[in-house]
Amino acid sequence: MRHALIGLIWFAGCVTPSIPIPPPDPSSMTFKVLDVGEPGSRASFSYLPDANYSEATVFVFNRDRGIGIITTASVDGSVGETAPVGADLGEQIVVTFERDDQTVSTCIRLREGAQSATDYCSP
Repeated sequence: MRHALIGLIWFAGCVTPSIPIPPPDPSSMTFKVLDVGEPGSRASFSYLPDANYSEATVFVFNRDRGIGIITTASVDGSVGETAPVGADLGEQIVVTFERDDQTVSTCIRLREGAQSATDYCSP
């Protein structure tokens, strides 16, 4: 019994909890919105370097229209300008970074250029 307890303690010591990565920061997001107010309006996304997101799968999803795109972050965690996704100003956009061990998301209300750290989606 004692050996089993020692083995269990040793095994538990080898399992390290993963440190959670922060959700995407809206102030590091930039959107370029084209054809504002038109039925074909669309927006491309980019994100500043963040080592937490190195080579993560990136999802940019428009909750209001139910459409999105998928791309991959660079080694430095940045995302270059993506292909455009159907979107217009004020629509709810969810940006998700998915790594093998964790997935984090932030939902913002779309605006031109840099995004607001206080203009999150409504419930």
